[in-house]
Amino acid sequence: MGKNHKRPNRTSSSPPPLRHDHHKRRHPSPNTDSDRRHQTPKVPSFPSYLETPNLPPKVRLLCDIIANTSSSTVERVLDDTAIRVSSEDVEDALKLSYGSPSSAVKFFRWSGHQLNDNHSPYAWNLVVDMLGKNFFFDAMWDAVKSMRKKGLQSLATFASIFSSYVIADRVREAIMAFDVMEQYGCPRDVVALNSLVSAICRDGKTAQAADFLRSVKDLIRPDADTYAILLEGWENEGNSGAAKQTFDEMVMDIGWDPGNVAAYDSFLNTLLTAPDGRREVMKFFQTMRDRGCSPGIKFYRIALQECAKTNDLKGAQLLWETMLSRNICRPDTKLYNSMIALHCSCDESNLARGMLDEMVCNGVFPNSETYNVLFKFLIRRRKLEEAFSIFNEMVQNECIPDQTNCNAAVRTFLDLGDAYKAIKVWKYIIENYDSDLEGTGNLVVAGLRDLDRIPEAVKYAEDMIARGIKLSSSTLSKLKHALVEVGKGPVYDELLRKWKTR
Repeated sequence: MGKNHKRPNRTSSSPPPLRHDHHKRRHPSPNTDSDRRHQTPKVPSFPSYLETPNLPPKVRLLCDIIANTSSSTVERVLDDTAIRVSSEDVEDALKLSYGSPSSAVKFFRWSGHQLNDNHSPYAWNLVVDMLGKNFFFDAMWDAVKSMRKKGLQSLATFASIFSSYVIADRVREAIMAFDVMEQYGCPRDVVALNSLVSAICRDGKTAQAADFLRSVKDLIRPDADTYAILLEGWENEGNSGAAKQTFDEMVMDIGWDPGNVAAYDSFLNTLLTAPDGRREVMKFFQTMRDRGCSPGIKFYRIALQECAKTNDLKGAQLLWETMLSRNICRPDTKLYNSMIALHCSCDESNLARGMLDEMVCNGVFPNSETYNVLFKFLIRRRKLEEAFSIFNEMVQNECIPDQTNCNAAVRTFLDLGDAYKAIKVWKYIIENYDSDLEGTGNLVVAGLRDLDRIPEAVKYAEDMIARGIKLSSSTLSKLKHALVEVGKGPVYDELLRKWKTR
């Protein structure tokens, strides 16, 4: 919502009627606007034209007039501009005028004269939604009745009504709206049922949605989507006990369905958040396997992360093998990274490397994270040949070795007397990083000196000076002693001169 917009006064009158016959009610409205004055619903956040980039100038002008002109004068101001509007202009302006519902309704009526009172169904639905989201429910129903006369009402209209009542904390009225749908020419079927259940669950009221479903399912048979919506609601609320009850009801009502992946996903994800959740998850997971059913990749990603937290390699392998053998979903780079990290944590470097080879064979390409996890582990375990092989492979594949890992690699290679590998990694560091180089650079020079590779130590000391990397006095002192011992004092003097002049 734009910073310059003000919310409509909750005690003000409703926006003007859309039709002159608005007072002739053929069906009772589920409530009256006077009810608004006795509640404090949460205020929605509306998008603003001020925050919308690349808005056409005409639409921006319309939005500006609607936002900054009182409803009593907005039609006159619009007339004075001599703007001609299309259906698309009206829709675009309405979408960004929720913060000024009274003026927006006047604009809608004004633009209707230009469009021969032939607004699009989408524009009508925007008006219904705008009025509902601002809690002008009488005016909202007036708009719905006008839509009915034109034959423009649809499930989308009622989906908006459900959502508006629910966010106003008026679930009972949302259910009443569902009850009168057929009087407005919309079927009260399972699709409409799912729309209402979804609106209630999205607002964190899954218990009310579940109660409503139990009361109506003898009249309207729920389907897989119904239960998937409920289970997603329990997942969002972290209610594992209620999720188990809903899951049992789902199995009783519609049975086991291999295509009901979203429901299984949400159910198992909810169990993961409960105490002793992983044990329960594995129990239900095995039951699903026996019934030929499985969750989707969302669950596998979360479950594998949970296994990684506790180094549960056995559980992770069961999940992984099931996912692959059932051809449930193709593991992506992120999933492979989780498995490689877990194998590394469990000190299974061969299996981790095998996973890297497997992902390439399966057409899934490793990224910098993949290589860095393995590189870090191999360096920490001092497996130099394998670590150096991974380093070369990742550089060749244009993946970036983490600087911290590179620094650790240089230290480890020098500690174990492998100057060649240390120098190669150091060269990569100075070519690809431009900060935090001093520590590792001094380590390289001092390490080469300790390995009795004096000419190379001098070479890289001079290179550091030339690059503006600080060579410490301690490193210079070590080089001085080494050079003097082999009769190369002048070399040190020249090095010192360069050091001082930088």
